[in-house]
Amino acid sequence: MRNITVISKEVNVPDNERVLIGGEWRGADATEAFRSINPGTGETLEWSYPVSRRADIDVALEAGSVAASELLHTPVDKIADFLEHYACLIGENSSELSQVANLETALPVSPRFVEIELPRTIDQLRQAATAVRDRGWTMPTIDTATNIRSMHGPLGAPVAVFGPNNFPFAYNALAGGDFAAAIAVRSPVIAKAHPSHPRTSQLLAEVAFQAIQDTGLPPATLQMVYHMAPEDGFYLVSHSLIGATGYTGSRRAGLALKAAADAAGKPIYLEMSSVNPVFILPGALRERGEEIVGELHASAMVATGQFCTNPGVVVLQAGDATEQFIAAMRRRFEAADAGVLLGPGGVRVVGDAVRSMQSSGAELVTGGAPIEGGACRFQNTLLQASGEDFLADPEGLQEEAFGNANLFVVATDDDELEQIAGRFAGNLTGCLYTHSDGDDDFLYDRIAPHLRRRVGRLLNDKMPTGVLVVPSMNHGGPYPATGHPGFTAVGIPASLLRFSMLQCYDEVREHRLPIELRDENPTGNLWRRIDGAWTQTDVMAPGAS
Repeated sequence: MRNITVISKEVNVPDNERVLIGGEWRGADATEAFRSINPGTGETLEWSYPVSRRADIDVALEAGSVAASELLHTPVDKIADFLEHYACLIGENSSELSQVANLETALPVSPRFVEIELPRTIDQLRQAATAVRDRGWTMPTIDTATNIRSMHGPLGAPVAVFGPNNFPFAYNALAGGDFAAAIAVRSPVIAKAHPSHPRTSQLLAEVAFQAIQDTGLPPATLQMVYHMAPEDGFYLVSHSLIGATGYTGSRRAGLALKAAADAAGKPIYLEMSSVNPVFILPGALRERGEEIVGELHASAMVATGQFCTNPGVVVLQAGDATEQFIAAMRRRFEAADAGVLLGPGGVRVVGDAVRSMQSSGAELVTGGAPIEGGACRFQNTLLQASGEDFLADPEGLQEEAFGNANLFVVATDDDELEQIAGRFAGNLTGCLYTHSDGDDDFLYDRIAPHLRRRVGRLLNDKMPTGVLVVPSMNHGGPYPATGHPGFTAVGIPASLLRFSMLQCYDEVREHRLPIELRDENPTGNLWRRIDGAWTQTDVMAPGAS
């Protein structure tokens, strides 16, 4: 979504419209500029930013390539120091960062930024620093009989990161999970800021650049442009000097970038689209329907539904309890204030999705229209479709609204519930609510295997919106949730592997090996797979006991 206002197509970029490229703040090569919008008021904000042209990208790629080579020889402690120092500086500047992000997104300073998103961002950076120091993400593997040794190592090239609009900090291209993972694997980042919060991104870039200077990392460890034409984005992700790309955003833009990257043989990791189906089985509905109403409403309405794990489709079985459940949800939706969407593009996306679902057989329960006025708002919207309608057009009824619009699918019986589960596309999450004493166990066993193959994270009796930053978290899934089901954007150290390469050494003399693969354990506690067993011991000499 492009929540921006282009204010000029022929401008001489003023001094304050600078990009961070090649280790300095410099005037952009641009003939266009834009301003973002305050979605809470509809007003255009005062700051203007350049739309970089290809010359800026070429300079960034060349500088990033040089920085990548330097980072290969940078001590791991210095990289970890940068991540930790950057985390501290974000904390010290949290007040200004929060105020600006509030202007650009209308998300609340408290609790959203101060208590939730900024602490998560800081924690991600610190977790990445810990992963850098303990080296466990490298997964060293040694076979002594053949003297073949392998590990995950740096790409030796810059990583492009495209940030989304809905998390101005935790997923920001200049501070979020993709950024932290790339830096931890010694790849400099070329960040493409999201045009809906450029001022927030500028402030983060200033803080990050200070941390780079304070810790002595290569000056081009982080570079940033605010915006670029689509064709220049394709150029960036497919360039010979780029190592990989991380992207979070719409499916349409993600697939276009993927086509360009794939054509050049360049890795690209996408988080794109997910409706996160929630199955509420009959026993659970009878047992605690009103409680689940509260949980679903809270989950669906958080951040006006603009979470990638928002429960967009809820599947139930026909009956009186289901009718009462839908009626209760309707009352909650109608009583609640319609929140602010992230920009005019958000209003369009929700409206398009609602109309698309209606054309595929869904009926409007409540809402369904934009709200007039300055703020970017859409009526709290519920739709309903039969199981038969869903099975007739599953693609049309899995349109991601990415906002405060949710679809109920009502199946006739157990068989139809199972068929519906088997027709979902790939999602980040899938959830089943079940009876606490086992009344739904048989039906769970029929439905769960279908969801398990179609979601990255399977939940039971819990809404999906919370994404905890813990090592076991998977924030990924089959297409179209992501571009590859084998990777996660959240969860360190696993998320680091996207920006690494598997490096194998065959009969290479020990003093020429990375220290992780030498006979002596470099830290004393690094887990390495030696001759088929995970161990923290040194490699034993032949014949030693």
